[in-house]
Amino acid sequence: MFTRFQNILAAIVVTVFVSGYVCVQSFERYKEMYTNQLCELRDQNNVLLEELNKLLDNPITVTVTMYRANTIECDMDPDITADGTKIHVPQSSRYRYVALSRNLLKRWGGSFDYGDYILLKGTNDRDGIYQVRDTMNAKFSDVVDILESHNVKPYKFTNVKLYKLNA
Repeated sequence: MFTRFQNILAAIVVTVFVSGYVCVQSFERYKEMYTNQLCELRDQNNVLLEELNKLLDNPITVTVTMYRANTIECDMDPDITADGTKIHVPQSSRYRYVALSRNLLKRWGGSFDYGDYILLKGTNDRDGIYQVRDTMNAKFSDVVDILESHNVKPYKFTNVKLYKLNA
């Protein structure tokens, strides 16, 4: 006859066995589900990598400078970009907007239009994605001007790679 201790021990063994079986079954289901998701994500990542490599095939070499929204460097309405976007001048750097020299813009025979996203590589800490919102003075050619706040010190980078992100 089982003692009370043996009954408790038997109940624990049965519970552990059943719990273990349920855990193994759950693990197998989750393993299959996550394996399928991982394969889908890997496939999507490969497609995106191919698209990115196509985009990075044809860079344009430019000079990158910066400008501030003021009447000295812009026109009489420095808080309005060439495409009509209104900005809050004290926080200009947060917008990540650029002005392009006219030869780069479609209306003057280039490949970029207002609203296009570009990628800049070769500017150290200024590398990244920006949006085209402004036009530079006609005297400039092959230049990208990054809109900055008034407290940012002037900078210039040469031989920067410019990529168009949206086709």
